[in-house]
Amino acid sequence: MNDMIFHAKYWLIEGELSPCDVSFKLNEIPMSALKGPESECYGIPRDAFQLLADDGEATHEFSEPQQAPSAAPPTRAKASRPASNVSSIPVSERLYQFKITLLDYRPPIWRRIQVKDCTLDKFHERIQTAMGWTNSHLHQFEVGGAVYGDPELIDQDFDECFYYDSTITRLSEIIPKDGKRFRFKYEYDFGDGWEHEIWFEGCLRAEKGARYPVCLEGERACPPEDVGGVWGYPEFLAALADPHDERHDEYLEWAGPFDPEAFDAEKATKRMRRGLPDWRKYL
Repeated sequence: MNDMIFHAKYWLIEGELSPCDVSFKLNEIPMSALKGPESECYGIPRDAFQLLADDGEATHEFSEPQQAPSAAPPTRAKASRPASNVSSIPVSERLYQFKITLLDYRPPIWRRIQVKDCTLDKFHERIQTAMGWTNSHLHQFEVGGAVYGDPELIDQDFDECFYYDSTITRLSEIIPKDGKRFRFKYEYDFGDGWEHEIWFEGCLRAEKGARYPVCLEGERACPPEDVGGVWGYPEFLAALADPHDERHDEYLEWAGPFDPEAFDAEKATKRMRRGLPDWRKYL
C-alpha cells in the first residue's frame, strides 16, 4: 500500500495528473509491478521513492513546480468513478466518460467529458465544443487501425483512402463490451495537424433529470485556429508575451487578448449543449 501511495504522490507532485487521473492509473498497475525496478515502466524513477520516503513527505527539490502556477486554479468538477460492467447498463442509460488531451504539447491541454451514446460525427462536435475549436477544418478518428470520417467531406479530397462512415457509427459500436479503458485518436485540421488522444475511462448510468453532455474538468485554453499547430503555437505565445517582438502587434490584432491558462468547465459545458451550426444547411 505504501508503494501505491508513493506512486500517487509522485504523479500529483509532478502536476501531470489530476487526482481522478491518479485513481484511474493506479487501478491499471499490477501490484507486482509496484516494487523494484519495474516501477520505472510506469513513469516512476527509482530515486523518486527516496524523495518521498522521509515521513511520507516529498523534499523541497522534488516538489518544486517546473512552472509558475496559474493565477487562477484549474477548473475542476467532481468526476464520477465509471462502472466496469457496461452490459449491465441499458444503452439508452449509458453515460460514457472520456479524457481528451492535445498531443505533443506541454503543459497539457485537456478536457474530461461525459456524453450519452451518439454517432462519431456528433462526438466530433462534442470534442470541438469542449476543447474550444470552431469546426473550421476536416477531421478524422483512428480507432484500432480503422479510420472514421464524414464521407461527404473527406471524399472530396481523399477519395483514394478508405474511411468508415462516422455519421452512422455510434460510440456504443467502438467501445469494448467489457467496458475496459482504451484509447484512440482524433485528428483535427490536417494542415496544422492537431492530434488528440482520447481515453475512454468507463461507463456510468446517467442520472435521472440530469442534463448531458457535460465537461467535468480541464486545463488551459484551446489554441487559436490556424496558429500553426504544436510548432506555431509556442511561437505565437512568445510573441504575444513580448511587446518588443516584431510580430507582437500583428498577433494581438489577429487573436486579441489571449490567456493560455484560461479555462472554464461551465462555459465548455454550455458550448457542448449549444452545439455547432449544421453546415449541411448552407450547401
